[in-house]
Amino acid sequence: MIAESLGFFIYTFTTIFVVVSPISGVVTFISLTSKMTHEEKNEIAKKSVTLACVIALFFAITGSVILNLFSISVDSLRVAGGILLFSIAFDMMHAKVSGESITEEEISQSQEREDIWVFPIGLPLLTGPGTISTVIVLMGGTQTVEQKIIILVSIILTFIVCLYIFLFSRRIHKVIGYNGMLVFTRLMGLLLAALAVDLTATGIIDIFKLIT
Repeated sequence: MIAESLGFFIYTFTTIFVVVSPISGVVTFISLTSKMTHEEKNEIAKKSVTLACVIALFFAITGSVILNLFSISVDSLRVAGGILLFSIAFDMMHAKVSGESITEEEISQSQEREDIWVFPIGLPLLTGPGTISTVIVLMGGTQTVEQKIIILVSIILTFIVCLYIFLFSRRIHKVIGYNGMLVFTRLMGLLLAALAVDLTATGIIDIFKLIT
């Protein structure tokens, strides 16, 4: 029982972490906070990560209600979410900032804004459509309260790690370097692509079973 719960936790945490991909967002975060002091940068990190975590938890808890409201099945969201995640993964494997998260134009226009912790860092850089659809699918695919709690804990833990990555973003960038960031982004893109294919295939198979 413990081994099963631990395995499920590792799966959910890894899935959410790969989708959020905080290290891939370090370059964008540094770019947006380059003119700020160390204290200002840390304040932006805390606010943006907190907001992103609250949004992810909100959709994880209310996701089933939203799906029922629009008469959307979890499997349909699996297919749509898988396609969306694959498009993000494709950009990541080419070391590009995904248009689903944030565009280059949005980065440029956000340079002088004071509320960048809301947009574009909190939403959609950290918690975009990909993250939202993933947490809803994970919650919708579980049956026990224990597994749902594990998913919520995984979300919180992911954003705690994300907070520390952003707090030490400049040091991480200095140690890993720009090329290291590109390598990591491509690796995360590959893992995300595999996850996207798995979600899409599972959704299609389940829908086909219902039809037949």
